[in-house]
Amino acid sequence: MTAEKDPEYLSTLERGLKVLRAFDATRPEMALSDVAAATDLSPAVARRCLNTLVALGYIRQDGRRFLLTPEVLTFGSAYLSSMNIETIAVPPLQALGQATGDSVSLAVRSGREILYVCHIPSNRRIRLGAGVGTRFPLNATSMGKVILAFQGDAAIEAYLAGGSLPRLTERTIIDPDSFRARLQSIRERRYDSALDELDYGIVSVAVPLFDVAGQVVGAINCSTSTTRISQDELVRTRLPLLADAAGTIASELRRFPQLARSLSGS
Repeated sequence: MTAEKDPEYLSTLERGLKVLRAFDATRPEMALSDVAAATDLSPAVARRCLNTLVALGYIRQDGRRFLLTPEVLTFGSAYLSSMNIETIAVPPLQALGQATGDSVSLAVRSGREILYVCHIPSNRRIRLGAGVGTRFPLNATSMGKVILAFQGDAAIEAYLAGGSLPRLTERTIIDPDSFRARLQSIRERRYDSALDELDYGIVSVAVPLFDVAGQVVGAINCSTSTTRISQDELVRTRLPLLADAAGTIASELRRFPQLARSLSGS
């Protein structure tokens, strides 16, 4: 049964959430017409959603423009606190970041993208920033490829059938056959490393994160600038540390099964 035919499905809630998600770094504030265009809603429906969200305090109206308020952060903080992210993932990732000087992240699959649920930044500036809630195309990231590789052939074929692979740099894999071959290689070596695939000057290495049943629920990675370290050196020195951190987090998932269930449902 599709969501649209489910009598328990609230299309009004879906529309309101679409309006909230329409705001991003490229659209920090919008007029009513902009919101309608970004969400593919009629102006009348978009106006009702905006008015409701303004009344609830999640959106502020400034003249003819609308923008998010800090109140929307309560959604993210509720997830982080209820799922014990600070207890489970942050300590091993912080230790990894301190040992390497890299940015360290945990991400899950969200449709055709990865979604960062934990991020420990380095003190070195890179051109492409990231943080909790950041999304990147799955095919352009080491974490995305690691997750998809271990989700199995059916998931891979469904992903490839879902649309073309976006190209972010000249090194991003966009050919389906080359992508399948890369995923097969990842399964065999149990990690992936990306060089200049997400953005030029960024190198990363990622390993899968499994739950107690052996199902992949996410991935963790180390990422840094190519001016600091070569790809071969990054893989050689970071893989053992990533494996230890992934093992620690996997052990904690046994104590907090609700987080494992949440991650696998992303």
